[in-house]
Amino acid sequence: MFSKIWKWTKKIMLWMFLSSLLYVIICKWITPPITITQISNSFEYGLKRDYVSGKEISSNAKLAAIASEDQAFPDHIGFDWDAIQKSMKPKKGHKQKLPLGAAASTITQQVAKNVFLWQGGGITKYIRKIPEAYFTLLIEFIWGKHRILEVYMNTIEMGPGIFGIETAAQQYFGKHANQLSRAEAAMIIACLPNPKKFSVKPLSHRVSWRYPQILQQMHNIEDDEDIQLLIQ
Repeated sequence: MFSKIWKWTKKIMLWMFLSSLLYVIICKWITPPITITQISNSFEYGLKRDYVSGKEISSNAKLAAIASEDQAFPDHIGFDWDAIQKSMKPKKGHKQKLPLGAAASTITQQVAKNVFLWQGGGITKYIRKIPEAYFTLLIEFIWGKHRILEVYMNTIEMGPGIFGIETAAQQYFGKHANQLSRAEAAMIIACLPNPKKFSVKPLSHRVSWRYPQILQQMHNIEDDEDIQLLIQ
């Protein structure tokens, strides 16, 4: 009995591995048609999205995302271990706050979660960790940094039911993603990680407080050669 269960378990695991590998390879060239997050949001907020190529996204927007979410993005292989260690060592008496651009969840991890898995906290957050790590490594080695950043900018939620930088640019500023100014890009990115709560228009207190910090970080990192190669 045990041998039969083990045999079927191996078959299921092999099928899951091969199917996930194939889907990741396909998504290197084809934008994911829809995600679990988009489906779950569509029932309450609708679904607004308009995928564009990396060349159609302003370098300001890419720079703002890296400055705010993952300044080590050009250098790591999916995980920012320094940020993870800091997040696991809170100061006594209050929650540890990571510096801007040093979120424990990297851009690659966010793509793995947003595109292939699901959102949410509680116990599901811990169930998600192993497949999230698997997909994080997979897209790092198969997609590369340019593709990861392109998919991130297209699939991240930037408002209630608003997915991707092109839709956000049109919704908030009436222009295409490749026309965003530095301040506009920083405002959009400042709504993360809770775009339903931190609104870009009308400008919430959180966004108005955070986006000048993102602008400063953009200025601090923009001369880095590796970052320049990614945002052009």
